[in-house]
Amino acid sequence: MTRSSVEVVVVGGGAAGIGAARKLHEAGIDVLIVEARDRLGGRAYTVQNQAGGPFDLGCGWLHSGDVNPWTAIAEAQGRAIDRSPPPWTRRTLEPGFSRAEQDEFERARDAYGDRIEALARTGVDSPASAELEPGNRWNGLLDAVSTWYSGAELEKVSVVDLANYEDTGVNWRVVGGYGAAIAAHGAGLKTALGAAVTRIDHSGPKIRIETSSGVIEADQAIVTLPSALIAEGALAFSPALPGKVEAAAGLPLGLADKLYIALDRAEEFEIDGRILGRTDRTATAGYHMRPGGEPVIEGYFGGTLAEALEAGGEAAFFDFASRELSGVFGADFAKRLRPLAHHAWRGDPFARGSYSYAKPGCAGARAVLAAPVDDRLFFAGEACSKSDFSTAHGALRTGLAAAEAVIAVRRSGKTQSPK
Repeated sequence: MTRSSVEVVVVGGGAAGIGAARKLHEAGIDVLIVEARDRLGGRAYTVQNQAGGPFDLGCGWLHSGDVNPWTAIAEAQGRAIDRSPPPWTRRTLEPGFSRAEQDEFERARDAYGDRIEALARTGVDSPASAELEPGNRWNGLLDAVSTWYSGAELEKVSVVDLANYEDTGVNWRVVGGYGAAIAAHGAGLKTALGAAVTRIDHSGPKIRIETSSGVIEADQAIVTLPSALIAEGALAFSPALPGKVEAAAGLPLGLADKLYIALDRAEEFEIDGRILGRTDRTATAGYHMRPGGEPVIEGYFGGTLAEALEAGGEAAFFDFASRELSGVFGADFAKRLRPLAHHAWRGDPFARGSYSYAKPGCAGARAVLAAPVDDRLFFAGEACSKSDFSTAHGALRTGLAAAEAVIAVRRSGKTQSPK
């Protein structure tokens, strides 16, 4: 840690932190990003692989791409945007899932969505599983899909929070990696990498940010860490902020892990095709075939299935995927597969999961977590977003909002120590 004092410290160098710091820097404010990892990007993470790639092991889709601010940022960096329809909007490849069955599932999914919206309008914050139709053959698959978009099974998810999510239905990809674009947005900003923040003392005239690399003081701080780290006490506050910890506990991080698999003779499959491992249970994975034309399979594993597989590492994910894909395409199919890239987000000490969902009864926790403290301590991140949670653009928008609040406070001359 080479700086002992700055005007504003941004805790965390993910999408929210980078966006906040960029906004402050452009306003002429002395700002420092303090990041525990040796890289920027946080849960946005692009890796290179000679067998195909780059691969996004974290967020990979420009959800609501037509209004997503990262679209313009990536294009300004000279990156191309792949605007082709995502695999989940197309017909699933038919082995093991006939067209008639797909039609039946889509009707069940749409009817379920209508019931969820109707229940949410009543204001009763039930588990999202409450609107599953008893005995419906597609309940397991509906639950599996929940583990991919929420990172958790329906029984764990607030129906009100789920209904609050806003999406235009447009989903694009950044050629070269979403994570790479997000990290590049931090170029030129002052950063302290490899410095995990463990405690924030906001009791004195200056905020003291204690890190694994030393202490730095600031007038204001913007905290952008994942909600799980606040809930678990990995970051302590003095004086304590029990309301923030309680709110973060109501917004746990779900789990959605990916595994990229090399596929021999990949040209046999259409680009951006899709396969489901099973259609009769929750513990299954979804597979995108030849994403972006690469000779690979992008596997999605969520919820308790991903939790269990993380215990066995990459080998457990690959073994599970090989068995499921062989069940669809025949026993010899496994010989065409080879694991390429994987990241265990639950086991990541600086994430502890993928993205937030609200527990039943906790939809209001997002506003509580986002609220500033004494106009000195501000909060941002996807978990702070009421309608764009679980996305990189939701994180960015909350980071920008926090930065704007800091700028307003500084211009008003209200920067002061607590009462």
